Amino acid sequence: MSELARTVQEPAVEPTIDVSTVKEPTDTGHDYDGIREYDHPLPNWWLATLYGAIIFSFGYWMYYHVVSAGPLQTEAYELEMASLEAQRAERAQARGAMNDEALLAMAADPAQTAAGQTTYATYCVACHGLNGEGGIGPNLTDDRFLHGGKPTEILEVITTGVPAKGMAAWGPVLGAEKVSELAAFVVTLKGKNLPGKAPEGEIESE
Repeated sequence: MSELARTVQEPAVEPTIDVSTVKEPTDTGHDYDGIREYDHPLPNWWLATLYGAIIFSFGYWMYYHVVSAGPLQTEAYELEMASLEAQRAERAQARGAMNDEALLAMAADPAQTAAGQTTYATYCVACHGLNGEGGIGPNLTDDRFLHGGKPTEILEVITTGVPAKGMAAWGPVLGAEKVSELAAFVVTLKGKNLPGKAPEGEIESE
């Protein structure tokens, strides 16, 4: 008989398992509807993460809630915001009181107007349009203004708002620095005369 025929005819040898080496799980003695409950131990890596989380939680509780060695998230946020606001106030004070000349100088600074444009895109687009063409609010690109078109007048409107017209007071929300940057950006929109909402108000007086 050829080697090939012998290979085909001989049955495959099944691997054997020595059942004496298999460790049986602990029997808890519980039986539910014929289903036996065994106690299978959890993997060591899972137990390590569990015990590690418990130890970390205890340390966190002691550090933040018992000893109060560090600020909680809300307190840390408030401290950081207060620090940022103080820095903005210092920069605003260093620039001195805002006047038309100072705002026009800011309007000529690309970095300042870029910052103002970012603020505009966040807070003003909904009412004044993507490019200042107007919508709910007036068109900011023509030569007419409802409350004055001088840089300081624009700054005042942004800061204190116009409640009767639905214009919010952004001064308390944004702070002096961002309001100044926003006013400088709005100054750059004047005279573009983009198509949009019809002109409103008076022509800016020189």
